[in-house]
Amino acid sequence: MIRPIATEILLFAAPFVLYAVFLWATKAGVMDLESWPLSRIAWLTIAALGLVLGSFVYFAHFSGAPPGSAYVPAHMENGKFVPAQTK
Repeated sequence: MIRPIATEILLFAAPFVLYAVFLWATKAGVMDLESWPLSRIAWLTIAALGLVLGSFVYFAHFSGAPPGSAYVPAHMENGKFVPAQTK
């Protein structure tokens, strides 16, 4: 469960980190308040929420088991270990 949460946090932070790297590369002053106006933070937040929403849609529709399938957990069968599978 921690991996999807970490993925969403990283996707949300990505626009802010990329903007900070851009400021650092242009020598504009990453920690200057003038480099982080409220309108820029709003657009970065919108971009971050767009990435998170896009990942939710992607994971909901294009990952996981196909519709109508059944999950069979790992079990022992005739003394042998059978790994989990989706049928």
